[in-house]
Amino acid sequence: MLKTRFRFYLNELYFFILKEARASLFAGLFLFLLIITNYIHFSFIGRADFLFLAAIFIQLVMVWTKLETVDEAKTIFLFHIIGLVLELYKTHPSIGSWTYPEVGSFHIYGVPLYSGFMYASIGSYIAQAWKILKVKLENMPSYSLSLLFSILIYLNFFTNHFFFDVRWFLIIVILIFYWKTKVIFIITSTPHKISLNLSFVLIAFFIWIAENIGTFTKAWQYPNQVTTWSTVSLHKVSSWSLLVIISFLLIAYLKHVKAGRVK
Repeated sequence: MLKTRFRFYLNELYFFILKEARASLFAGLFLFLLIITNYIHFSFIGRADFLFLAAIFIQLVMVWTKLETVDEAKTIFLFHIIGLVLELYKTHPSIGSWTYPEVGSFHIYGVPLYSGFMYASIGSYIAQAWKILKVKLENMPSYSLSLLFSILIYLNFFTNHFFFDVRWFLIIVILIFYWKTKVIFIITSTPHKISLNLSFVLIAFFIWIAENIGTFTKAWQYPNQVTTWSTVSLHKVSSWSLLVIISFLLIAYLKHVKAGRVK
């Protein structure tokens, strides 16, 4: 009995890793491009421009091969815009949260357009994982309040530079609000459950790892990394957790709007 159960969980883990890799296809390819372009340079095109055009090409191929639907591509474009607006604000000289050492032809006010795809990668992963793992939500609160939380979180990224940073207040409220909410997903045939709050933190942690790789390859840099690279502060996990919350809630809302299940 114990041996059979062990084999079952080992099999589930194996297919879970495969499906997570599939869901992370766009994010993984984009991260791979960040790494190789740090070591391989093209004389005919700059790094920032190459990353932007390559990201568009990957998206087109994914839609063409039906790995991604047109609706999912539209959702990813939405996250690209959301992220790009945030980038424009955070990199403004008066704010200076981080900088981009390389800027090419495809940029707005010094922000390379490929930067929006880093946020789109999060949206792509969640949208793909939702589909591949047949995600359902249990005890999901009102979507009206969920959208309100998303707006407040997004606004706080802008207002925290001249007003109180209320991220921890928002995190505590959200942890309480979604305390009973579970994510139900299927790997092979058996449904599994995980706390929605825990999924927020886990996804944010892996994004933090990816961010360390991105800054190590000098795709962008925080002020303390200009002279010598250092690990991105774990404090950033709280920021990524909030961005994951926005991404997840927006995708959940869009998925349920299409399915006609919005409360």
